[in-house]
Amino acid sequence: MEIRSAVLDAILEHALQELPVECCGLLVGSSLRIECAVRARNTVASPTRYEVDPVGHFAAIRRARADGLRVVGAYHSHPKGPPIPSETDLAKVTYTDYLHLIVSPAGGRVGTECFGVYCLGQDRFERISLAVI
Repeated sequence: MEIRSAVLDAILEHALQELPVECCGLLVGSSLRIECAVRARNTVASPTRYEVDPVGHFAAIRRARADGLRVVGAYHSHPKGPPIPSETDLAKVTYTDYLHLIVSPAGGRVGTECFGVYCLGQDRFERISLAVI
């Protein structure tokens, strides 16, 4: 799976703008590449959890389909923690076939250490690697 560096920049910027609460959004692309990130409203506005606004989620699905793409995952931030899934993330996961990208804006710089990308395996998240293009 590939991701455009501009997508990572946009996600980190979103995370920094939403501090101290978690930001969230959707990843749009194909089975080979994440083309863009679509911001979503965090309906719980919490520093420790998020819920994507369903209205925005369905709008992103419609826009992606119109562009010949699909929603392939979701992203959210951990404002004070590392970019690894929490117990809450595991307990709340509903889209098991999505990629789950977590950004940690603590450092304020883009770098692979700011991001973690996961897929749901056998009752746990498994880290996957993305090629940044």
